[in-house]
Amino acid sequence: MDIKLAVLPGDGIGPEITEQAMKVIKAVCRKFGHNLAYNYALTGASAIDAVGDPYPPETHALCMESDAVLFGAIGDPRFDNNPKAPVRPEQGLLRMRKQLGLYANIRPVETFPSLLHKSPLRRDLVEGADFVCIRELTGGIYFGEKGRKDNGNTAFDTCTYTRPEIERILKLAYEFAGKRNKRLTVVDKANVLESSRLWREVAQEMAPSYPDIETDYMFVDNAAMQIIQWPRKFDVLVTENMFGDILTDEASVITGSLGLLPSASIGIHTSVFEPIHGSYPQAAGKDIANPIATILSAAMLFEYALNLTEEGNIIRKAVAASLEEGVVTVDIAGEKSFRTSEVGDWIAAWISA
Repeated sequence: MDIKLAVLPGDGIGPEITEQAMKVIKAVCRKFGHNLAYNYALTGASAIDAVGDPYPPETHALCMESDAVLFGAIGDPRFDNNPKAPVRPEQGLLRMRKQLGLYANIRPVETFPSLLHKSPLRRDLVEGADFVCIRELTGGIYFGEKGRKDNGNTAFDTCTYTRPEIERILKLAYEFAGKRNKRLTVVDKANVLESSRLWREVAQEMAPSYPDIETDYMFVDNAAMQIIQWPRKFDVLVTENMFGDILTDEASVITGSLGLLPSASIGIHTSVFEPIHGSYPQAAGKDIANPIATILSAAMLFEYALNLTEEGNIIRKAVAASLEEGVVTVDIAGEKSFRTSEVGDWIAAWISA
């Protein structure tokens, strides 16, 4: 199979972790006889520094003509600490999602037996936790009307959703639930927000079309509590953009490290695969960042973008082997830790063996 990838390393630790994922992707392609072509492109703060645009037209063109996008991370303290910056790295990420039509972010949350002791939650709570968060990605408060008035002393951000946007993400969520344990939790704030009332109204209208799926509804504050108290109760969880952003980061602590969880952003055009963590600028260039989330994102890339299940599965087996053998970075290591590059080399070699 011919495979064409766009590789967007981004900022901070992005270049280091995407390099390890590319080692793994190359090993898989050699093992299964695929012809791999890939090109790198700028995004985020590095793109602002180079061309003044966090998502340049050339980057978008490469994404559009590729089979999938492997993405590292966006963010830089220079912009985080300057609220008046006219151009920000995160604007590039939002524009990429909008222009590629990436309306759904898929984040699996799964515990690893060898790392249960790393979770801040009790073992009996997290053992066996395995659910998927589906976040609507191109609507809501991040894309609604925003601005300032009263000489800049009043600020507003508007949360707006349309029925088609909600129907589209709910349909995807029901399809995921149908392939798993047939339970879907719709998360909203319908007791307060009009946009959430539309979400619940649409979900209640759609539920009878999926009689084999058990649908339940949960306010977002209750969901935030129950994800921590009873993570095993969830199967597929679907919610709007900002709620999903917050809940998925909260859910990530169940595994013990942000460096373990991958994600896929899928939609109308080319899908993007990325770790859920940020650019971690404090670790940039030190060869200590955990590459496993990015490597598992590569597994999702094979599965979701290319429909190559066996290739994705061998990456998961290689990651599991590295965790069992203790070939891990300092954030999840015991007495001995390995460098970012060493973990990438080990997993790629395991696949090639």
